[in-house]
Amino acid sequence: MFDLAGKVAIVTGGTSGIGFGIAKGFLRAGARVALIGRDETRGAAALAKLEAGDAAIYVKADISSGEQCTLMAAEVEQRFGRVDILVNNAGMNIRRHGQDYAHEEWRQIMDTNLSSAFYCAQAAFPAFGRAKGGKILNIGSMLSLFGTTYGAAYAASKGGIVQLGRALAVEWAPHNIQVNTLLPGWIETELTAEAKKLFPDLEAGILSRTPQARWGRPDDLAGIAVALCSSACDFITGTAIPVDGGYSVQG
Repeated sequence: MFDLAGKVAIVTGGTSGIGFGIAKGFLRAGARVALIGRDETRGAAALAKLEAGDAAIYVKADISSGEQCTLMAAEVEQRFGRVDILVNNAGMNIRRHGQDYAHEEWRQIMDTNLSSAFYCAQAAFPAFGRAKGGKILNIGSMLSLFGTTYGAAYAASKGGIVQLGRALAVEWAPHNIQVNTLLPGWIETELTAEAKKLFPDLEAGILSRTPQARWGRPDDLAGIAVALCSSACDFITGTAIPVDGGYSVQG
């Protein structure tokens, strides 16, 4: 039921962090994977780490541009013959007090974290039709649920991605497209490494609230990603699932 053999997955921001962890899981499940990013050097390094041969490719694209998303999806379909899965993982953050954000910083975060997910979903939709269905997996955040300091723009974008997923799940259900969202807790990535530097007490606070008493690793999201993008979960859509070691249920 969890076999992805014959499937093709697009993973935005797939050259590192959570996206890379999910890409590895997809490859182990038999899928072919296209890593999407803006940095060709990082793309080449990621492919070398995967050691997946022709089963993995890198496609350069700035997904904050709708036009580049359309070209990217077309290239993946042309090179692999189909598109079955889209993981909207690419994201960024600029940490400011709410009153201190420049308007351009707000737009940059929204374009990268939220608008790009919509553009990529639109771009993949025709290929899903030709494949007789598809799976979209959005990567949200604990800040899809909670408030925070130094993160109004990021939290707004991640709250929006949950609602985007729900709306598309309803609208695209007749097309046999399932749309779900993962809400990572505190995962060891480049983004959270920056947060640790900014907030010296962050790590102790996270560990004390997380029942499993550790930070997550990018590979911790691979299992649920494979499951949701497999035929085993064809009747699951519109969900937002925490992957957080119990952080969100701890009082």
